[in-house]
Amino acid sequence: MSEGLLFLAHRIPYPPNKGDKIRSFHLLRHLSTRYRVHLGAFVDDPADWQYREALRPYCASVRLVPLHPRRARLASLAGLLTGEALTLPYYRSGALRRWAAALAADGTVTRGLAFSSAMAQFMPPGLARRVLDMVDVDSDKWTQYAPTQRWPLSWLYAREGRKLAAWEARVAGCFDATLLVSPAEAALLRQRVPAACDRIGVFENGVDAEYFSPVRDYPDPYAAGQISVVFTGAMDYWPNVDAVSWFAERVFPAVREAVPSAQFTIVGSRPAEDVLALARQPGVVVTGSVPDVRPWLAHAACAVAPLRIARGVQNKVLEAMAMARPVVVTPQAAEGIHGAPGRDFVVAADAAGFAAEVVAALRLRASVPQARARVLAQYDWTRNVSAVDPLLEAASPAAPLLETCPA
Repeated sequence: MSEGLLFLAHRIPYPPNKGDKIRSFHLLRHLSTRYRVHLGAFVDDPADWQYREALRPYCASVRLVPLHPRRARLASLAGLLTGEALTLPYYRSGALRRWAAALAADGTVTRGLAFSSAMAQFMPPGLARRVLDMVDVDSDKWTQYAPTQRWPLSWLYAREGRKLAAWEARVAGCFDATLLVSPAEAALLRQRVPAACDRIGVFENGVDAEYFSPVRDYPDPYAAGQISVVFTGAMDYWPNVDAVSWFAERVFPAVREAVPSAQFTIVGSRPAEDVLALARQPGVVVTGSVPDVRPWLAHAACAVAPLRIARGVQNKVLEAMAMARPVVVTPQAAEGIHGAPGRDFVVAADAAGFAAEVVAALRLRASVPQARARVLAQYDWTRNVSAVDPLLEAASPAAPLLETCPA
């Protein structure tokens, strides 16, 4: 019988329809072929409770804990009294901690993987191997948020950046291995935690290229005569809200002036009020949640990722590339993506440059087969996720993940 593995995730890893859930699901599915997986995760969307049974084929047991975002935000303020990052009490759960500890105490699990730094607080000590998939250096994202906000949020976000960075350094130092989504993220963490740099590595994302295939006959969701620019993503996520707001207000008017039939379509679940308000602008459409994002990509003349705050790798860019769509991205959205700018995707740093590149794509209206070829070569889930195997299987302290560490 295979060994038991404790898998802890800050969000239920199903359905795989957004960035972190895509990565955690593929990781869970892979590990289920090698271990008896005991999954502990939070559920922050009531609609996700229906997927409990969908996880059964991958798990020996499942422990889901409800998380109410409003209550969790209030609970997180306890961090101001304890001096810790607010992220930690946001996800605090005595029930989950006791469940995980019991599995370790009776030998049901001998190895563990925590998905995201917040879940490291629930990983029992004493397991044969403990691996952390930190994904991104989230503390840096909070540091980026701070100057975009007014006081007191600017102070609160800057504090969170500092406190969460200290927590990330602490857990990177005590886990057997810590994985990040891209070489750039790993380099940043190694710089911050030089003592653990030989235990910090990379597990890159993948794309289900068979699912995101451009050769299928997708129904056209756009109105006749419209040439659409599309953005896809969870629309209650602040960096996405900021991205589409900047594009709609600063970039799209110039695009529409050059191409009057252009339409900016924002596709994604739970659009925030600021996003819904953008639909009042000429040529801007907000769809809300859609059952299948692929038709919106397949029939778009151009996809955009105008993120000004970003960490890690943007799945939305990889999916558009897999669909052989031209993609225009900011430098922040391009970070960590293997590819040749100007060939596989186009990078534009300012509003005028972004508009010019989008207009060029709309006028050309050509597919980009080399972008899909790049995805096929670089972003295979089966190959990429296997990076975690030797880290969990090692019987002694992990061999260095790098041959040398930076000075």
